[in-house]
Amino acid sequence: MNVFILNTGRCGSLTFIKACQHISNYSCAHESRTGLLGHARLQYPDDHIEADNRLSWFLGKLDRKFGNDAIYVHLKRDLDQTAISYSRRLFPGGIIPAYRSGILLFMPDNIPVISVAQDYCDTVNSNIELFLKDKDSKMEFRLENARQDFVIFWKMISAEGDLDAAMNEFNIHHNAS
Repeated sequence: MNVFILNTGRCGSLTFIKACQHISNYSCAHESRTGLLGHARLQYPDDHIEADNRLSWFLGKLDRKFGNDAIYVHLKRDLDQTAISYSRRLFPGGIIPAYRSGILLFMPDNIPVISVAQDYCDTVNSNIELFLKDKDSKMEFRLENARQDFVIFWKMISAEGDLDAAMNEFNIHHNAS
């Protein structure tokens, strides 16, 4: 069974995958199929855990390919903290500049980046919530409650491996802005 960690980005997805690397009965990766089109974009191996914030743009295809035959985790972090993190990581080609100029179009220059980032996060979270409304195997995972939620996740997927080492990954700031 495949597991998809759906998220906005800047919410602990890399840390989540670092923890999953201590699971022996699943493969796992972070953003492993970016840059691929069509059929290839969602060709994950069986029994694989994938975290990729860009999956929020492929929810229709994800549903068509996996539907209820996958486990879905909605990874969340405090919206304001996520938006602040995004506002610290502006670079050409980044999701917030792309959202501002490519999705929202014609946004006045005086709108603060933090407001754009908050709107992006709210939009992505809303899209994920809608996608998950009819899924049987799902959970919400709050980064602020990672130590409790990861144990629930571990049991949910019948993970095998080193739970203590996995839990320790949440003490390390991976990919911090």
